[in-house]
Amino acid sequence: MLLYIDCVDTPALDILAIAAHRDDVEQTCGGTLLKMAQQGRRTGILDLTQGEMGTRGTAADRAREAAEAARILKVSYRHALDIPDGRVENTHENRVKIVRIIRQQRPRVVILPYWQGRHPDHYNSATLGYEACFLAGLSKLSEVSLPPHRPFKIVYASLYYDVRPSFVVDITQQFEARMQSIFAYQSQYHDQQAGSSDFPAFHEIRERVATMAGFYGLLAGVKYAEPFVQKEVGMVEDLLMLPVKSI
Repeated sequence: MLLYIDCVDTPALDILAIAAHRDDVEQTCGGTLLKMAQQGRRTGILDLTQGEMGTRGTAADRAREAAEAARILKVSYRHALDIPDGRVENTHENRVKIVRIIRQQRPRVVILPYWQGRHPDHYNSATLGYEACFLAGLSKLSEVSLPPHRPFKIVYASLYYDVRPSFVVDITQQFEARMQSIFAYQSQYHDQQAGSSDFPAFHEIRERVATMAGFYGLLAGVKYAEPFVQKEVGMVEDLLMLPVKSI
């Protein structure tokens, strides 16, 4: 059981990434979080589960590894909820758990997993996170005794789904640190018998990650990038400030 104290005593987060499992954020938008932190933004990660159903390692292993990955990515805040791993469901109880964090941390931008994918926990987290963001802005929600807060922007990390991104973030300078944050999860990515038929060999991981980041980088004319989708139409104030070449 997690203990929550409904108080606001820290500066608001600029960006909060929400994902089902410890290591999901590192794989999909870790470079972006690091880049934003290097630009002086306050970033955070909310893992919805403890990772107790993982084929490899234990929840305690992942907690230690997540702390090291957070240090590498320079995040200001990281927390894991107690939603059962393998059972991330869009229930009112789970929405309230996320609402409490949103009201405590008051992020302006929330990054969610893309709403389609192979793992049910991942795509369920997209809907659960969106509805929690909406609920967090309702002043008459009685379960959380904190002022209402609704993030201004929600974007979806779409790395592991074949969809054209709305935009990409250049992570060329952050790529090596992003790799370090992934490899901080030694229980997950070091070669071992458990899960050997489902996990890539350790010596292949860097090539796979670099290939995907390189593909999205190619779309924008940079070496490495991470892709994102937004549901709403974007707006431009100055055509001369559009950053990607057409020809």
